[in-house]
Order: sequence, then structure tokens, then C-alpha cells
Amino acid sequence: MQTLPEATAVQTGYRPGEAGYRRLSVALFAAGLATFAMLYSTQPLLPELARVFQVSPSQSAFSVSLATLGLGLALLVAGPVSEVLGRTKLMRWSVGVAAAIAVLCTLAPNWTTLLALRGVQGIALAGLPAVAMAYLREEVHADSHARASGLYIAGTAVGGMTGRLVAGGLADLGGWRAALGGIALLGVICAVLVVFLLPDSRNFIRATPNRQTIRVLKDPALLALYGIAATAMGAFVAIYNATGFRLAGAPYGLGPGLAGLVFAVYLVGSASSATAGRLADSFGRRAVVPIGCLVTLAGVAITLAEPLSIVILGLAVMTAGFFAVHGVASGWVAVRAHAGGGGTGQAASLYLFAYYLGSSVFGGLAGTAWTHAAWPGVAAEAGALLLVTLVLALLLRRVPSRAADSPSHRGAPSQRSARSQPGAKLAG
Repeated sequence: MQTLPEATAVQTGYRPGEAGYRRLSVALFAAGLATFAMLYSTQPLLPELARVFQVSPSQSAFSVSLATLGLGLALLVAGPVSEVLGRTKLMRWSVGVAAAIAVLCTLAPNWTTLLALRGVQGIALAGLPAVAMAYLREEVHADSHARASGLYIAGTAVGGMTGRLVAGGLADLGGWRAALGGIALLGVICAVLVVFLLPDSRNFIRATPNRQTIRVLKDPALLALYGIAATAMGAFVAIYNATGFRLAGAPYGLGPGLAGLVFAVYLVGSASSATAGRLADSFGRRAVVPIGCLVTLAGVAITLAEPLSIVILGLAVMTAGFFAVHGVASGWVAVRAHAGGGGTGQAASLYLFAYYLGSSVFGGLAGTAWTHAAWPGVAAEAGALLLVTLVLALLLRRVPSRAADSPSHRGAPSQRSARSQPGAKLAG
């Protein structure tokens, strides 16, 4: 049965061609770009930060881990807060405050201050991914949800890649402060666009957050999907955290700018996620996710070779596999929760929490692995995590299906719309 807000959105939601739809699309693209550019801006700078602040590789990785950990923890409360505060207000404050903190990061006088600012910045950033999809469902006409969601998701993917490329390039020209300054300027510009262009909510109705968290913590399929989020993302970030150190050393000797170009392989991930979604509609999620795990593992194994071209090929294969796993698993969470009677928002938030927790913990451990065993140690860490991911994916094949979760329902509207649910294709 359709709720009142959903029914209203169907009648009055923005459609393509309308001024409000154009404003909304530009604002959310800018918001997604800024969020993920700022979140991962220090990843290509890890060798530079380690050198300037005289910290170890594992300590330099804290500049990424604390931001993602702050975001993950804040996601648990940002969704419920938006039910009271409102969607647009939370998104505007989220991007605006995060951009202001980005400016402060460029002025950080020491390592401790920079880490503290990065942690707070991660908390501030949580307001956007927590509610963006809910805002789109409420404010965009039902027949245009996928199109509008695609623009937002494109912004997050472009932001994740742009932040790393811009930061790496500027670091070559003026060091880490110039790099973070460029990202801060991008964040400020995007924040201004969000504040002035994002339309106020028309169909939002304040509500008391529902209480279905216990149910989405007891479903074995959802628990396995949370585990997949943590381990797959942990392996992915571990590889990319250590990539800068590997490419900066012998035999490559690349600077931050050239090393940062490897993040262009994120474009492969965007394509693989869309392809995996179509395959899941045809053959079922239970078949596609394990295959994605195997592809990711193969990519990690390829990176053990020494020629730079083979290393980049391995990163591309790993990225394609990871985005296939994450794109399908994140949509599966929403479908499974809905098929169980609700709690979709809580399930999506828990998935994202596990996702960023894995990024923070296992991504941070990559520095330790690099220090003790160089690239083979990092690859071993990622490989072990991905084996756990594969085991969880195979266990999912044994968990009984629910109505909208079963192969007989693939291609049904509930599944086709799953990839537009919260958490679908959100990249770092």
C-alpha cells in the first residue's frame, strides 16, 4: 500500500524538462561530486603526507580512515535525523560544513590537527549519502527516478575519481597544501550550487523513525551482505591506499600526479556495475556476486606482476570486480529488507556503515602490511578479505529466498528499482 508521501510525489514530482528538475539534477550532481572528492582527497597524497609529517605509511593512511570512519558512524544517525530536520536542510548543511572544513584542512599546522579535521569532515559529509535517494524518491516523478538517481550516482563516481586526480596533480605542483586547497575550492563551488539550486522539499512529511533495526540485524542474508560490504570495501581501499607508495618507489618512481592517474580505472568500475546489474536481472544476484568476487581476486593477483602496464591492468580488473559486487549487493540489501516487511532505510544505513567501517579498519591496516611485507603483504591482506567475501557470497546461495528476492522475481519492478535505493553504487 502506497504511503501518503509516495502518492504525492507521483502526482507532483519534478519531470525532465522542468526548471525544478534541472536545478535538482545539477545540485545533486554537484553534491555527489563534492562529497566523494573531499572524502578521498588525501588517498593519492599518502606518500607525500608520510614524508612531510614524518609518519609511517600506516599512520598516513589514518587521513583516509578517520574520514571514512566518521562518515560511517554518522550514517547511523543522519537518516533518522533527516526524518525530523528535513532532507534539503541536512544536505545543504552537510556539503557546506564539509567544504568549510576542507578549507581548514589546508591550514592544518600539524599532523594531529589534520587528522582531527578529517574525522570531523567525514561526520559532516554523512548527511548527503544518507538521504539523497530518499529526497529523489519524494521529489522526482516516479517515471524519472532512475534517470535522476543516475545523475547523482554519476556525480559520486566522478567525484571519487576527480578528487584523487586533482589532488595528485596539484601535489606535484605545490605540495599537499595546494592539493587540498584545490579540493577545498571545488567543495566550496559545489556547496554554493547546492545551497542556491537544490529545490526545497515539497513532499517531505516529518515522521518518527520506525523501529525495525532489530529485524534487519537478525536476517542471515542481510548480515552476510553487511559482511560483504565490509570485506570487499576493505580489500579495495587497502589496495589503493598502498598503490601510491608502490608507484612512488622503485622501479617506477612516479610522482603524485602520474601515480594519481591510475584512479582513471574507476571508469571501468562504473561500467562494470551497470553491466552486473543487468546480469543480476537476468541470472539472479546469487550467481553474479560470487563471480564478481572471483574477478576481484583475479585482479589482485595480477597486480603482483612488476611491469607497470600489468599492474594497471590488475587494478582495472580488480576495480571492475569490486564495483560489480558492491553495485549488486547494495541493491540486494534494499530488496531483501523490503521483501521482509520493511526497514529498508535501516538496512541501507547498516550496509553503508559496514562498508565504511571496512574501509577504515582494513584500509588502515594496509599501511602496516606495506611496512612489513611491501606489496605482497598488501595483496595477501586484500586476498584474505576477498576470500571471506567469496565465502559469504556462496553462503547467500543457501539462504532461503523471499518473494521479491527470489530468481522467479528477477526483472520485477521491485528489483529493477533496487539499484536506485540508498547505497547503490556509492564509490571512494
